Amino acid sequence: MDGSIRSRPKCLADVLRISVVAIVTAGGMVSAPAEDGLRPYKVVGDAIPSSLTGQRGDPVRGRAIVGNRQVGLCLLCHRGPFPEEKFQGTVAPDLAGAGTRWSEGQLRLRIVDSRRLVPDSIMPSYYRVDGLTRVAANFAGKPILTAEQIEDVVAYLTTLRD
Repeated sequence: MDGSIRSRPKCLADVLRISVVAIVTAGGMVSAPAEDGLRPYKVVGDAIPSSLTGQRGDPVRGRAIVGNRQVGLCLLCHRGPFPEEKFQGTVAPDLAGAGTRWSEGQLRLRIVDSRRLVPDSIMPSYYRVDGLTRVAANFAGKPILTAEQIEDVVAYLTTLRD
């Protein structure tokens, strides 16, 4: 075996990469261009300080997205304050206290394109369509989450203070 993603997984990180391979980027640091149908944004340091929509998201809808294993897939890797959800991930930071650890803008960048901060991150870039490889047909040319969904998730995560 050559150790490629097609080889037998050798560690938990490989298993996770295979699990999210349809939505994981190949790298690169390109902002979302407006011609791709994505709303433009500006990265300042380690954050996207302005809302993608110009409005604050809804934390109730955000919680539903984070807890939904068909939409955000967050619980595949993260654990959070979801007592009703079994089998939460443990390979990524616990979402409890996320609103204390990171600012709204820092959370937004981590969701939009975590690879801008950690180039070899296994976290998918949820609001990017360029520079991706191995994209499932149903995700080709469109982001995993809409700008509105990103803002809803950010609004929810900022409420997690302990």
